[in-house]
Amino acid sequence: MRLLALVAALTFALDQITKWLVVQKLDLLARGEIDILPPLLNFRMAWNRGVNFGLFAQDSDVTRWLLIAVAVVISVWVVVWVRRDQPRRWMQVSAGLLVGGALGNVVDRVVYGAVADFLNMSCCGIENPYAFNVADITIFAGAIGLVIFAAPRRPAAGPPPKRRKTP
Repeated sequence: MRLLALVAALTFALDQITKWLVVQKLDLLARGEIDILPPLLNFRMAWNRGVNFGLFAQDSDVTRWLLIAVAVVISVWVVVWVRRDQPRRWMQVSAGLLVGGALGNVVDRVVYGAVADFLNMSCCGIENPYAFNVADITIFAGAIGLVIFAAPRRPAAGPPPKRRKTP
């Protein structure tokens, strides 16, 4: 479980540091847009008050605190689930990515009232209108990792099944 905690802490730190650097130090908040490697990588300031791609976005405190509560409950549930499942290395890494990212977005909602999104990627003549952040990437990667690396369910302990005698 130390690995889960370490990955979660590093993920949380990376998310918060990148948001601080881009939003505050590069002043994306005032500039709105910074082209890095157009069209592949751009910084576009967006405040997400909902979930992925702004779904369920309502400018209300009820929604804000409900999303905070959901993220915290899911994070706690993932830690408890992984802990009980005698996790292997990659399952702990996946859980740490998910939990660290979720808590990074929780901090944004508590401090700013919304999640700071700034990464925008487009390619091949298709312009992506959405922005995301490091936490979004790690939440997605962690969820996929948990699906892939979750230990299969073991049958309940008990006496072995009786064998039938063949005539």
